Order: sequence, then structure tokens, then C-alpha cells
Amino acid sequence: MTSGTLYIVATPIGNLEDISFRAVRVLKEVDLIAAEDTRHSRKLLSHFGISKPITSYFDHNKDVKGNFILEKLAEGLNVALISDAGTPCISDPGYQLVRDAVAAAVRVVPIPGPSAAITALSASGLPTNSFAFEGFLPNRQGKRRERLTALKTERRMLIFYESPNRLMGALADIKDVFGDREAVVARELTKIYEEFVRGRLSSVAEQFIGRKIKGEVVILVAPAAEQEVVEGTSVFDLLQQLLTSGELSLKDAVKRVALETGMPRSEVYDEALRLKARQGK
Repeated sequence: MTSGTLYIVATPIGNLEDISFRAVRVLKEVDLIAAEDTRHSRKLLSHFGISKPITSYFDHNKDVKGNFILEKLAEGLNVALISDAGTPCISDPGYQLVRDAVAAAVRVVPIPGPSAAITALSASGLPTNSFAFEGFLPNRQGKRRERLTALKTERRMLIFYESPNRLMGALADIKDVFGDREAVVARELTKIYEEFVRGRLSSVAEQFIGRKIKGEVVILVAPAAEQEVVEGTSVFDLLQQLLTSGELSLKDAVKRVALETGMPRSEVYDEALRLKARQGK
């Protein structure tokens, strides 16, 4: 028996007209829809006259439901994966299901559509040629500032997701760590009260003081200027930030610091070894 197809279907992030004709057609044709929140998704499906079996798939049941979905695909059924809003698997559950489907030789088809990060970036007025999507910053301030410190010398545009109740704290920490850079906060994207707040981080934060902030938020922060990297941070500090984050190997950290500072790679490598020795690693 030929296995079914797993469709990764993007859904509206606000305005219901965000959805594509292809997405509606696929949702009407599949045998099963896997949704992050079935109650939320039933409203969307009802709006478009879609009546199909629906099952939940979210972080806390992804192992059990992932196996269930794979079984249905193995039986030849077609399944659509949707999230509460936007493109599945982007700061949402789904990558594990896609990975397991690929391993099982199941055909995976993306149905492109809205993404809050790209939507915000396109209208931000900030450089768009190179960017890094960081998803949600850690909830705890200490971990959040640690993550931001590792990103301080990033030469690409940075994009974060944030919840309304953590926005002010996140903006304060970003300013403290990065300095008063250009930034944009976008919220309620494609909804009636869509808003873009642009300016320096200090100015952007001031515009939210005393307000009740609603809706999911996207924060965009301008990249570090070259002089910020070279003059504002020592080679030792740069290496410490990159190695402490644990995301880069020693070799890759040395390569990045050499590129950003113009210092010979051999000298950066020697400094990295001294840092490792001090840390007892």
C-alpha cells in the first residue's frame, strides 16, 4: 500500500483572508487534520465550510499523537498539519513529525502562507537582506540576558517573538545588552488593530508605557555595526560569548571572531585555547 501525504499547511495569523486558495482546497481534500488547538482550528475550518476529522497535535502529546498520525499515513490517508496561526513548525510543534515522516519515506508537502516573522520583516523598514530568526527568548531574565549577550555581535537583523506581558522586560534587556539600536515592534499583524512601532529601542519602549498590550508580538532589532563588534568588545569577550552559548564549536567560534574582527585566525585560536584553559575545559 502506498503511504499518504503529510501536508504542512499555513493558516491565517490574523485576517482570515490571509489563507490561500490552495490551503483551503487541501484542507477540504485531506482525510485528517492535525491541529495545535482543535477548538481554535474548528472555528477556522467552519468559516471555510471544511468538515473533516480533526485530532490534536501539540508539545505535550506529540509523541503519542505523532505515532497515531504516522499510522494513518502508513494506511494511505492524507494528513494536514496546521498550527493556531501561521506556518507550522516555525516556533510551533511539528518538526519532529516531519522528521519521522521523512524517515518513514512519507511524502511531505508544504503549503506556504503567512508567517509572522516574515510579515513583520517585510514592513519593518529595516534591512532585509540577511536576518536571523531567534523565536521566543527565555522567560527568565538571567537566561534571557545570557542569550542576548551571545547575540550582541550578530551582524544580521534579529527577529524575536514575544508575548504581550513580557514585551517591556524584553525590550529593557535588549537595550541594556545591545545598546539603543534601531528596532521595530509589530503586533496584531493583519488584524484590525495592526500596529508597527519604529525607532530606537528606548523610544519604542516609551510608546508602550501605561498601555495594555494585546496580541502576539514580533520584535525586530537592527544588526550590530562593524565598529560595535571591533571596538566595543574584545576578542576574549567575543569568544566567551560564543563558546558559553554552546551553539558553536571552538573551530566555528574562532572562524566567526576572526571574520568579525579581522584578527588572524591563528591568533584567535590561541586566545580560544587560553580561554578554555581558564575555564578548566
